[in-house]
Amino acid sequence: MRTRVLITVLPLLLFPAATADAHAFLDHADPRVGSTVHTAPHALTLWFTQDLEPAFSNVEVRDASGGRVDSGEASFGAGGRNVMRIALKPLSPGTYTVSWRVLSVDTHTTEGTFSFHVGE
Repeated sequence: MRTRVLITVLPLLLFPAATADAHAFLDHADPRVGSTVHTAPHALTLWFTQDLEPAFSNVEVRDASGGRVDSGEASFGAGGRNVMRIALKPLSPGTYTVSWRVLSVDTHTTEGTFSFHVGE
């Protein structure tokens, strides 16, 4: 009986299950998540933990009234296949909300939101 238990349990201990690290999560952004910047940025850049599928990944930046302030089309790959960048219209002082949804090359979708503030 003990031998049967060891034969069953030992492989599980030696070869643990794969973790969920394969998903593309937001690693960092410029402007930084939750930051206040004193000079309005001309672009938003997002770095992810995995390479992205550009055809199925997007980002939007909206002002406090919900109006889009981005160019509408993100670019990918400058700095790696895990980088997404979008140009911004001239920004006034205020808070801006970023919403992103990406598909990683391993076919997992992730999404999120954050904000940054442009100070006066």
